[in-house]
Amino acid sequence: MSSSGIRRPAILITGAGGEVGYGLIDRLSRSADHDLIALDIKELPADVRERCTSSIVGDILDANLLQRLVSQYEIHTIYHLAALLSTRAEYTPDTAHRVNVEGTLNLLQLAHEQARWHGNAVKFLFPSSIAVYGLPDAATKLKAGAVRESQWNFPTTMYGCNKLYCEHLGRYYTFHYRQLAAEKTLRGVDFRSLRFPGLISAVTMPTGGTSDYAVEMIHSAARNEPYDCFVPAEAKIPFMVMPDAIRSLIALAEVPVERLTQRVYNVTAFSLTAGELQQRVVQAFPKATIRFRPDVARARIVDSWPADVDDTPARKDWNWQPEYPVDKAFSEYLIPGILRHYNGS
Repeated sequence: MSSSGIRRPAILITGAGGEVGYGLIDRLSRSADHDLIALDIKELPADVRERCTSSIVGDILDANLLQRLVSQYEIHTIYHLAALLSTRAEYTPDTAHRVNVEGTLNLLQLAHEQARWHGNAVKFLFPSSIAVYGLPDAATKLKAGAVRESQWNFPTTMYGCNKLYCEHLGRYYTFHYRQLAAEKTLRGVDFRSLRFPGLISAVTMPTGGTSDYAVEMIHSAARNEPYDCFVPAEAKIPFMVMPDAIRSLIALAEVPVERLTQRVYNVTAFSLTAGELQQRVVQAFPKATIRFRPDVARARIVDSWPADVDDTPARKDWNWQPEYPVDKAFSEYLIPGILRHYNGS
């Protein structure tokens, strides 16, 4: 809330403690025309809290907390980042379903209620994942090439099932909410989703994603620690570095709704096999020790994801273009960023 006591449009970021959340807070805090509310299960660092109007420690499954948000703020945009990721979700699928599905449903309902109060559609930005895809075997994956949004939606993980279902929930709240009710209800949710590839950060280590071998490989090399890669050298999926992920979310939020031909978009930057990734890491860190010792179950999950995705709709509808193709990603972001991170400069 502004110092004058007048409620300004607010942006809510759930799961704000992850690096996508940090990046969004850094970008969005530069504007003074909205309040910025950060919500995470853990307290954010002081320098991040200072950039927010409010930083709240809480759970997206806490209905009372969400009701307080409805009463205290005029929320016009939600970036719903909170989730239990793919590997962790396989160990606790029931918990993953509660967090990933029930939590999302709570936030969609919050968006609907906010739209009823202030009369404007609430933009709901939802990071989805290539985990929504499920190809049956390596031969099919090779033949499939760049997969479109409507193809191979047969996820093999709880996380992928959760994400795919939440995409459909978002469409429902946008176009069909309570469609048989006698009293017509404002459909005040403007749902927009990106299916992210594997995300690679120069700063933070991952926490439970099945594509994390890429990040782990690079960071282990920078720390001069040996790394056993849990997928084989030929395993291939699409990737994107963190600055492009943050930029794509903000770009999708800003595009006029009339330009959207769909509500779920693939985005990607480059595809690499684990062996090609190893070669690039060893080139940057010649003393790196990287061995391929596949974990059969986790490798099978990676094999079910496409080697590439078709992001033509995003390029056509809102001019998506990655700033970091593979060579630039390594030479200008990953390697110098990781060296700065571990050298403390």
